[in-house]
Amino acid sequence: AGLQCIIGARLDLAAATHGETPQGLHVVSTPAPACSLLAWPADRAAYGRLTRLISLGQRRAGKGECLITLDDVAEFQQGLILCALPPPGWPDDAFEKTLAAMIERLGEKPYLAVTFRHDGRDKARLNRLAELEARHGTALLATNDVHFHHPARKRLADVMACIREGTTIDEAGYLLAPHAEAHLKSPQEMTRLFRDHPATIARTQDVADACTFSLDELKYEYPDEPVPKGTSPQKHLESLTWAAAKERYPQGLPDKVRTNLVKELALIGKLGYAPYFLTVHDIVNFARTRPEPILCQGRGSAAISAVFFCIGITAVDPASIDLLFERFISEERKEPPDIDVD
Repeated sequence: AGLQCIIGARLDLAAATHGETPQGLHVVSTPAPACSLLAWPADRAAYGRLTRLISLGQRRAGKGECLITLDDVAEFQQGLILCALPPPGWPDDAFEKTLAAMIERLGEKPYLAVTFRHDGRDKARLNRLAELEARHGTALLATNDVHFHHPARKRLADVMACIREGTTIDEAGYLLAPHAEAHLKSPQEMTRLFRDHPATIARTQDVADACTFSLDELKYEYPDEPVPKGTSPQKHLESLTWAAAKERYPQGLPDKVRTNLVKELALIGKLGYAPYFLTVHDIVNFARTRPEPILCQGRGSAAISAVFFCIGITAVDPASIDLLFERFISEERKEPPDIDVD
């Protein structure tokens, strides 16, 4: 559709009570959210910080929960565009105090989200938030709290809400949205709704323009621990392979195997997969050198690789079978191979 995908997260913040068991596991109580923030990473580095922030919150809490505090956000906020969410009800003095505390702790002023609830109080609520904007120097940002793309999907959203809350349609009551307005609206409709505060619409474009991060930037980043100092992953893999090949073929390296090794190592180097191969080799070596060795065996398409056979990951000589190496690694596929070790 030619649209920009902007990645972000809603962070429901709470004050946390921490403790640790003798095993070092976190014990926490999770109170009701103190406030909520929308967080959009502007670039790749900020996306990394956001994922680390969420991981921190999930590791603290029980399964299906996430505990993040305002202090955590302050630690990871660099490069994040933040937007404070007023509570669904009337913006009261408690929220203003929360907003002031947020500004003080973060050292910067987040946007202030404004959404039409279609409950008869939207105009008054918008004016009240505009007063907060003026007093605290924040900037109102038009949002839409979208739950489905089309009004007809309201019924499906109701079913999903019932699953989430563990209830039925007949018993859900106020757990369900009262109308189908939480859908994607056209630019014209959003402009009409916020016609008295047009700057709130313009700022959404400012946020979109500032968010340059794309999921296309993500790629595998392999560990470098298995590589000795002073050499590169590719050179180390080549060294291991040729040394191991002499042991695998003590009577001399067959021409077919030599040709395959040269081809494979060149492709591995071109695609940057040497750290991946070395990591698997490190794991297998660890298993086999325990006082009580852990049985392990490479399998699947990895058995096509002459490199893996030589360094001991697989046990079947690929020279004895007739399979295309491209089943294992292909330059056209543009993704790492699947290496299975049982």
